[in-house]
Amino acid sequence: MRVSRRPDAHAATELARQLGALMRELDLAEIEVSLGNLKVRLQRPGAAPTAFPVPMAPAPTPAAGPVVDVVTNATLVTVEAPMVGTFYRASSPTAEPYVREGDVVKQGQVLCIIEAMKLMNEIDSKAAGRIEKILVENGQPVEYGQPLFLIEPAG
Repeated sequence: MRVSRRPDAHAATELARQLGALMRELDLAEIEVSLGNLKVRLQRPGAAPTAFPVPMAPAPTPAAGPVVDVVTNATLVTVEAPMVGTFYRASSPTAEPYVREGDVVKQGQVLCIIEAMKLMNEIDSKAAGRIEKILVENGQPVEYGQPLFLIEPAG
């Protein structure tokens, strides 16, 4: 997400959330909206750049590792990051991870924590099933809407 001229952060965050929901609903790879001096552009990780020029400054390359382009079975459930922050697989550096690949989970079970602005936010499973793939490394920064887990739904 890029926001120009630093408008009200709450308005930008709310617009980004609404656009993220619209992107999922319409299966869009990228969306850009301008409202007054507020400009928000969202692009799914791994999405190809637009074929037309966009009159915006290029985004800085993130310090995190490369974006993983995932080709998956259509039946898998994707758990996405609901916010920007740092991904942690366990409640503390010495604790066991909440889940591992291959674990069976219940809907609502805690899968990980995302730290955002010094707050630890538990991320719950959207479905009951088996953890097929963990897409993020411990301690890695994550973006809003970034896929975190792939779950093979139960039965």
